[in-house]
Amino acid sequence: MNQAQLLLIDDDRHVLESMGSWLREIGYNVDQAANLNQAYALLDSRSYDLVLADVRLGDEDGFDVLRRCRMSHPGTTVIMVTGYATVETGIEALRAGAFDLLTKPLIDEELEMAIERALSQRKVMQENQQLKQQLDLRFGLENIIGHDHRMLRIFDMVDSVADTRATVLITGESGTGKSLLARAIHRRSNRRDQPFIEVACGALPENLLESELFGHVAGSFTGATGNKAGKFKAADRGTIFLDEIGTAPLSMQVKLLRVLQELQFEPVGGTETETVDTRVVLATNEDLAQLVDRGDFRQDLYYRVNVINLELPPLRERISDIPRLADHFLAEVCQDTGRRVHGFSTEAVAALQRYRWPGNVRELQNVIERAVLLSKNDEITPDDLPTSIASGAPVSVSHRTGTTLKEALEGPERQIIREVLESNGWNRNETADQLGINRTTLYKKMKRLGLEELAGQRGLV
Repeated sequence: MNQAQLLLIDDDRHVLESMGSWLREIGYNVDQAANLNQAYALLDSRSYDLVLADVRLGDEDGFDVLRRCRMSHPGTTVIMVTGYATVETGIEALRAGAFDLLTKPLIDEELEMAIERALSQRKVMQENQQLKQQLDLRFGLENIIGHDHRMLRIFDMVDSVADTRATVLITGESGTGKSLLARAIHRRSNRRDQPFIEVACGALPENLLESELFGHVAGSFTGATGNKAGKFKAADRGTIFLDEIGTAPLSMQVKLLRVLQELQFEPVGGTETETVDTRVVLATNEDLAQLVDRGDFRQDLYYRVNVINLELPPLRERISDIPRLADHFLAEVCQDTGRRVHGFSTEAVAALQRYRWPGNVRELQNVIERAVLLSKNDEITPDDLPTSIASGAPVSVSHRTGTTLKEALEGPERQIIREVLESNGWNRNETADQLGINRTTLYKKMKRLGLEELAGQRGLV
């Protein structure tokens, strides 16, 4: 703590020299200034942890130093010193941003304690800022690995809508990273310093979900012994993430629709209307349109939540991202466990890219963790992977009577061409080169196998 850099500002040369000398004796690095010009020159030339400034500097005002630090050096803590302390002066100093106001004559122990408290608070604030930056990195888009063209499009959409109040619906198979994307939306929004509340709708019984979201009053049902604020209230001015929204009962959907439209609701058993400013992000691995057709999801709610739809593609459709994701998870596991595994063999990468990944990114993360823990070498090989992945997925051939060899091979051929197109961002020239065929042959195959139409649907023609 005593290695902190201090700046003393006082027009009384005797006080300035004696205080500076004593602070140096107890281990602080100290610079001195007798007026505002000297103080400003020092502040602009180096960084200070703490400034001790006299309120009266001859004809000059010590509060100008405080204002200068607040504006140009916000990381510097300021303690004001005065020989004419009043309650009004103390209030003015604290309102202006000073850490403390000390009264002359200064007692050594009092001054040392005030400096230590100020530096301790500064250290805590710096640690909190570092923690926040780590959280932003962990939950921001930086932690969502993806160079596939569809992932890049999702990143662009997140940046476009993050600061709006628009409801966002994230769809995709289990394990594709919907929760991570929801957190990224929150972290990149102007609500980042407010709460992010996550609710797994499918994990709660129907009779408890409404209370969990909207709260309840005492006596509203058996076991409700007191009032309870719901998740929407807890997320006021922040973001609420409703995962597995397709499982929400119809009775609760009515209330949810009102919240999205009016930002108002009543707790279970209550009559008092609550108003919140909450941004809503929802996610589902189900087809909500099909649920609407079956009568399991309200049509008006579907149209209300489907304002911005971010569809996360399954991992098998973006195999070019698999090496990057694998390297990312490898680094994480090695950092957590202290293992020294430096990468993957070419055969291991190929095996990872052949596998279909029904569990998507979550399954890949678990597989990499297992491989790192079991590996005896500094490189992951197919021997470190589960047999189902290392051996490669078998080609499925139809056994229907009358199926020709050409017809039977169309499925695997289409799969191989599509995967290589995906890995190259649907660049036909690179795909043709990688497959060892000319562009004309590739175009013909894409047309015959329906891949040209698929490219057109995605705006890639």
